[in-house]
Amino acid sequence: QLYIRRLKNGFSTCHPLLPDEYNVLKSWLRARKYLEKGADGDWLFLSLRRHPLSRQQFFYILREAGRLAELTIAPHPHMLRHACGYALADKGIDTRLIQDYLGHRNIQHTVRYTASNAGRFHGIWRK
Repeated sequence: QLYIRRLKNGFSTCHPLLPDEYNVLKSWLRARKYLEKGADGDWLFLSLRRHPLSRQQFFYILREAGRLAELTIAPHPHMLRHACGYALADKGIDTRLIQDYLGHRNIQHTVRYTASNAGRFHGIWRK
């Protein structure tokens, strides 16, 4: 499991990891010990000063990755959150479960992901 600490009064939760995700993260944490002295700790990603990666540093890394990938838009961290919400809605996941997964206290912040998904009506009368 990976603990997700939410900002803006959201629900902080533990998220399960798929076996492949777990293995990659364990490998990263093992390798990180040798790459950076003093790089042990509870945080998954550290700055060069061995402190937790700041929001600004993550924003810069994501923006730079988008530039190197020659994206036509400049990505920002909240786009990853939106992509997660839309992907879960497209898979037909229940809105309340998406709300909990994203840490939303108010369901109105979650319905935007399901409202635009016409595919949610597919097969509705066959159940």
